[in-house]
Amino acid sequence: RLLPATHVLATGVRQMLRAALYSLVLLPCSAALLCGAVRGAAPARAGRLVMGRKPGVSPPEDISAFVAAAGDKLIVVDVRNPDFSKEPGDGESSKTDPIASSVPPTAGRPRAINVVYDRATDTMDLSTLPEDWVATGGGKESVPVITHCGGGGRGQKARVFLEANGFGNVINGGGPEDAECWAIFGNK
Repeated sequence: RLLPATHVLATGVRQMLRAALYSLVLLPCSAALLCGAVRGAAPARAGRLVMGRKPGVSPPEDISAFVAAAGDKLIVVDVRNPDFSKEPGDGESSKTDPIASSVPPTAGRPRAINVVYDRATDTMDLSTLPEDWVATGGGKESVPVITHCGGGGRGQKARVFLEANGFGNVINGGGPEDAECWAIFGNK
């Protein structure tokens, strides 16, 4: 069935208006966020460019409440890869904020453990999570877990992976590239 010419014209006009709106409004806003110029944007650490928070990263106020409620039962899962040939960006973020140890405790981060999220297989080796930490936290369904990578992309994938494997109390904290969030849990 053919559409009337007026419908085709109206659809074309709507698409042009969307494109114009994007270029006039969204692009300048994105540039402002990139430069940290928008009120409420995460403050930059010296020498770091502030970008918008990645999808799935919890807002700082939610992370603060989560950490406070978790207390000493919190598990921080650092999913960055210590093999920098596989994840060069992890080498950069670990210069200022070292990757957690795969055998806890990590110096300065007593509740953090490195469990790599493997992009190639979309998996994590959950057998490396300390069983006593999970049990003390109430089991997989309720132990409070914060995932993170450098900025939150793999942290989000890890959160989804953990939830698919029975963990019921997981948030994505972003990582050292999101200084505002990192300040809340980066020393846990």
